[in-house]
Amino acid sequence: MIPYDCYEVVPSRVVLFVFLLVVVPAGCATSRPLYPLPGRRNDKSKHPLQTFRPFNIAHRGSNGEFPEESAPAYMRAIEEGADFIESDIQTSKDGVLICIHDVTLDATTDIADHKELANRKRTYVVQGTNTTGYFAVDFTLEELKSLRLKQRYPFRDQQHNGKYQIITFEELLSIALDAPRVVGIYPEIKNPVFMNQHVKWSDGKKFEDTFVEILKKFGYKGSYMSKQWLKQPAFIQSFAPTYLTYISNLTDLPKVFLIDDVNIITEDTNQTFYEITSDKYLEYIKDFCVGIGPWKDTVVTVLDNYLHQPGDMVARAHALSLQVHPYTYRNENQFLHFNFSQDPYDEFDYWINKIGVDGLFTDFTATLHQFQEWTKPSSSSQGKNAAKLIEKIELMISKFRNS
Repeated sequence: MIPYDCYEVVPSRVVLFVFLLVVVPAGCATSRPLYPLPGRRNDKSKHPLQTFRPFNIAHRGSNGEFPEESAPAYMRAIEEGADFIESDIQTSKDGVLICIHDVTLDATTDIADHKELANRKRTYVVQGTNTTGYFAVDFTLEELKSLRLKQRYPFRDQQHNGKYQIITFEELLSIALDAPRVVGIYPEIKNPVFMNQHVKWSDGKKFEDTFVEILKKFGYKGSYMSKQWLKQPAFIQSFAPTYLTYISNLTDLPKVFLIDDVNIITEDTNQTFYEITSDKYLEYIKDFCVGIGPWKDTVVTVLDNYLHQPGDMVARAHALSLQVHPYTYRNENQFLHFNFSQDPYDEFDYWINKIGVDGLFTDFTATLHQFQEWTKPSSSSQGKNAAKLIEKIELMISKFRNS
């Protein structure tokens, strides 16, 4: 697979060949071996992470096309130009960290077809609500690997249902590190209170300890924009602020505090998200977070599916040098507010150029990438266009000589 940052190379005359030798960056290979652990690899040839425009964050991979959090969803997102691949990290019964969004397996796997597991349905309290289903924390990794993922939404492509396994956190990191260019990761510490209630590690460590240990094992370290971070970029995200505080003592990787509907109470405090998005609280979290990740409908007032007057959350965050990465941007009309006339480009334009966000979580990586290449192209895109122009000139000269 040729990476997005490689130019299109079309064999032609010697002058074009020489030009391409000069402008095509080293390392634009079509394949790579399995990714080794830190200390046994050479990353110098990789095209770096872009930092001149808002980050394209592949929400659970390119899950508009493939089942969410599947290996193909992440690989497709990388192919389509994602800056970061985002995942929700939970744990299996035997303490192996996995990538899955819901605490239950019902909506995104074929668990209902496994009659041998029918007696494993349970009801637990999750964030103060009784929830019934098949919980990932009740299954070993081997059992979870026997399941197959499926598309969450019936109006999306169903042809990939039943093909792909749940992947582990370590497998996700390998996918990111095996990319032909630098691609960041954006893992969420999912429901940490619930994870620690139901799974115990033999060494006495907690869910979040294991999470950070795996990041360190794969070489993820460094503060935001440091040399180490740019080599292997990562944001750690969570809706649980006390866990971000705890993790800040374990790693200097940048953290992002996620913000849900303002009336919801966080799982680790007795406060609503409205209370903990006050100026005083944002002032507090800026000491251990580099940004916030709000649900986009908390940023701009929505009434009858129309966006109305923007609030001041983005301005208040930026005043404290906090980035803002809202979620989630989806192409389908079911998710687009009426203001955008069923056009996701209009939505991206509004949020990037009017609201001024610093990153966007999207289910459709390619759409955001194409919009950004159209409105604020990267140097590689400009080089690609130059190569095409030279090819056209060559063709014109050839036709002139043969006339």
